[in-house]
Amino acid sequence: MSAVPSYRSAWCTPEIETFRAGVRRFVANELLPHEEEWKRQQHVDPAVWRRAGELGLLLTDVSETWGGGGGTFAHEAVIAEELARAGISSFGNAVHSIVAHYLVNHATEAQRARWLPRMARGELIAAIAMSEPGAGSDLQGIATRAERDGDHYVLNGSKTFISNGYNANLVCVVAKTDPAQRARGISLFMVETAGLPGYRVGRILEKLGQKGQDTCELFFEDCRVPATALLGEQEGQGFVQLMQELPYERTLIAVQAVAAIERAVGLTVDYTKQRKVFGKPLFDLQHTRFTLAEAHTLAHVARVFLDSCIERLMRGELDTVTASMAKWWTTDLQCQVIDDCVQLHGGYGYMLEYPITQMYADARVQRIYGGANEIMKEIIARAL
Repeated sequence: MSAVPSYRSAWCTPEIETFRAGVRRFVANELLPHEEEWKRQQHVDPAVWRRAGELGLLLTDVSETWGGGGGTFAHEAVIAEELARAGISSFGNAVHSIVAHYLVNHATEAQRARWLPRMARGELIAAIAMSEPGAGSDLQGIATRAERDGDHYVLNGSKTFISNGYNANLVCVVAKTDPAQRARGISLFMVETAGLPGYRVGRILEKLGQKGQDTCELFFEDCRVPATALLGEQEGQGFVQLMQELPYERTLIAVQAVAAIERAVGLTVDYTKQRKVFGKPLFDLQHTRFTLAEAHTLAHVARVFLDSCIERLMRGELDTVTASMAKWWTTDLQCQVIDDCVQLHGGYGYMLEYPITQMYADARVQRIYGGANEIMKEIIARAL
């Protein structure tokens, strides 16, 4: 739903809008009543994943052959939008879907059959373990090792900032199988963690925002995983696999950003029309109207650019450079617009009881995860 009522995203077909209505009911009935509790405990209850699976809201763009919904990226975009518009930051569906696409595009048929149906049912909750204490956006700097030992690999290392880390029981682990080869020595492993000796979940990290999202440290100490945990059939493909899936991940982040921008503008228009200053609505002041006019325009520009990216992704045509543009620009814009909206709320904009304040805290990490925005600009610059 664009900031401009007369504009309709081409990918929002009647079928997609019917699907949106079901997502909105799920958010209202199953997520919103528990969001504050989840923020306090720093993770959602695993049962909500199974409920989402029952309703067909997991892996919506994965083939029915592997237990998914058989839809398109449009279905995933709707879920991301509705979560953002409701202010739900705790339910890590986006990460779950990203991991699913590593399997769809790079796994063997046996691996897809083993993991995707259980992910679609919410029995397996997925995370991807990339970042380490000494390596974030620079994936070639990771230290986690996976050494072949007969028909197993032995994993050693630590990961941090892992979304879904507390609840996850299927973790896509980025590890080095041949450190001398740098990028060509990186492999991905799908690790089922339940009862795995040597695997340990560290503390749930205290964050500025997104407090209900279980972001954790993970530790692997001589963890023996079967050789069949290697994603695909060949070592050393991990870096290529990561690069190929980044447009999907970065477009999802952009979807969240644009939906948040539109929500922030709508909330602030409503607030300024109700808030009285010097005996008249705050909205009547020229500065307020001009600030919101600018934000409204930027929201529409962002929506049109995002829709182009979504349509290209659905056609299999979205390149890494354009996805990087979308990720950095929309998330920078998200922080800029929300900051302006906080200012228009005055002192109330600093109070957590107001949605705009929580949005301010939740937004900042968007410029960091999925590849820091400085890395996005470097990717774009290299293509010039």
